[in-house]
Amino acid sequence: MSELVTGEAVALELRPARLPSRALAVLLDLVAVMVVFVAVTIALVASTASLDEAAQTALSIAAFVLVLVGVPIAVETLSHGRSLGKMACGLRVVRDDGGPIRFRHALVRGLIGVIEILMTFGIVACIASFVSARGRRLGDVFAGTLVVRERVPVTPTGFVPPPPPWLAGRFSQLDLSSVPDGLWLAVRQYLTRMQQLDPQVGWSMAERLASDLAQRTGAPVPQGVPPAAYLAAVVQERQAREARRAFGNGPDSAAAPAAETGSAAERASTADMAPAAYAPPAYPSPAYAASPVVPSAPESGATGLSAETRPAQAEEVPAGDRPRTGFVPPA
Repeated sequence: MSELVTGEAVALELRPARLPSRALAVLLDLVAVMVVFVAVTIALVASTASLDEAAQTALSIAAFVLVLVGVPIAVETLSHGRSLGKMACGLRVVRDDGGPIRFRHALVRGLIGVIEILMTFGIVACIASFVSARGRRLGDVFAGTLVVRERVPVTPTGFVPPPPPWLAGRFSQLDLSSVPDGLWLAVRQYLTRMQQLDPQVGWSMAERLASDLAQRTGAPVPQGVPPAAYLAAVVQERQAREARRAFGNGPDSAAAPAAETGSAAERASTADMAPAAYAPPAYPSPAYAASPVVPSAPESGATGLSAETRPAQAEEVPAGDRPRTGFVPPA
């Protein structure tokens, strides 16, 4: 990787193109240019047959310069550093600060490329690329450009590898409540990127994370268990607990079925001790909202109330004094 610093002091990590890919791109560009040059030459010969030999020679030289120098410069300028060969190889020409090239960059690269590629058959360009730390030829050095790779190998990220099968369920008794979120994030990032790390560096990081995790859980790392496998197993155990808690299969949800298996007397006593859920009483009309709740009694008429109770409720309270808006919850 090559670090380029932009004008805003932002470091860009780009992968410079090496000699094989650049040579293949140049070869494809030369083939395309030669095809265009042959087509233009045939057209000129057919259209200038009536001219003298000096005029035909001048037109041929002008066409040669225009096609082999002007066309590549125009293509790189208009495509911002992507010629036909570079597009096929996944390369691009950028400035030293990572920005797109302009006409002056393409002009310098094209003019110097005639000398170091066409006139010397690419020998000077190969030597300069071998000497340069970023694989730049002389045209790139004088123009202040760099050829980088646009298509890089895609590595799978964001996937936590599963632990070995012999570690499944081994850490089900660990207390994970004291592990902070920052440590979980660090462990997850390591597991998703451990294939990209140097083996020695990855092993030391796994040992350090496993030690921190063991201190938080209060249980040491088992003997003979690699630190990366230990981290993967603990992360899987945490994910399993969160899944059980989210989908109602955890210890909290198991308490409800266990309570229902008790005796009827225990359930009755628990129901008496627990506050009942509030449900507003359904009164026939607002006129009876202030009437006290009377326990049900055997039916003794149309109203179901005794003679002593009926006057106290119906006669002592005048109709004009009865509230008709709110309601009084039962005592």
